[in-house]
Amino acid sequence: MKALIYSTKEFEKASLQNANQQKHDITITGKPLNMDTVKMAEGFDVVVLFTNDDASEPVLRALNDLGVKYVATRSVGVDHINLKVAAELGIRVANVPHYSPNSVAEHTVALMMALNRKLIMADTKAHNYQFDLSSLIGFDMYQKTVGIVGLGTIGKVVADILKGFGCKLLVYDKYAEEADDYEGVTFVTLNELLATSDIITLHAPLTEETKYMITKEQIDKMKTGVMLINTSRGGLIKTEDVLQGLREGKIGYLGLDVYENERGIFFKNHFETEGRDELLTDLLNFNNVIITGHQAFLTNEALTNIADKTIQNLDEWQLGTPEECNAKVGKIHPLEELQ
Repeated sequence: MKALIYSTKEFEKASLQNANQQKHDITITGKPLNMDTVKMAEGFDVVVLFTNDDASEPVLRALNDLGVKYVATRSVGVDHINLKVAAELGIRVANVPHYSPNSVAEHTVALMMALNRKLIMADTKAHNYQFDLSSLIGFDMYQKTVGIVGLGTIGKVVADILKGFGCKLLVYDKYAEEADDYEGVTFVTLNELLATSDIITLHAPLTEETKYMITKEQIDKMKTGVMLINTSRGGLIKTEDVLQGLREGKIGYLGLDVYENERGIFFKNHFETEGRDELLTDLLNFNNVIITGHQAFLTNEALTNIADKTIQNLDEWQLGTPEECNAKVGKIHPLEELQ
């Protein structure tokens, strides 16, 4: 297969090359896929994307005109790909249904602990040789109620970690079966989860159903001082409403690894006057907010898993006809987390 891999970061190159072992003719570019760069795909069988690439209808139609018949994404999520148009054009789509769930789950809990124990503030103070403790009071995780929205692969790992803290775990996932062999969690309605949780963590994909699942209406139902964590997709929350919740003190802590307007901002450095997003800047002005730039997946193990599955998708396409090959989008139901 002749494949063009868009949005390739330096930290990915070794994993992709090791996984490929010169089986496929791959070309790597750091440029994202969009209407300005789609012409680069001329002469390629496959384009390989990442989460902030643009595979909307006009881009897919342009790829089809160039002869591209396969689109692989190095992510579980496929919200950046218009699957309906891809199917209409006969373009095969593949994702990475699973990779190290521990990477995202551990980052999720790291955000909780950093916010709770005010580690960023404490580190800044220490570097300035200031060791007064009065602004650094946290709380015990033990017996706190944590609401997990989406009990997929990552949500389960988050739950397992939090069980070790002795947290009370509530789960909202209307698509997950209440398995008898999964102990230590209580399935509740979303409203009950919102009203009773001290910490709420989101592990759902971005779909028509989950778009803005957290708005002012849901925030008003939460406990005052609640901690809200999102390591899934930025569009799950209406950022303007969350910002207002911070201003009013309704949201006491906010940890984000994703942002609804992150495309064009995350994954690269900006000059001081370039790429400034007003809403994101407002969030960063709060000392009870921690934002990381979509890095929850970023472990050696996850990078290896992603690269291996991406090359496996190319292998399967090469071995089969478009009708027979088994590389396809992994099953994603509306409340199964992804990164």
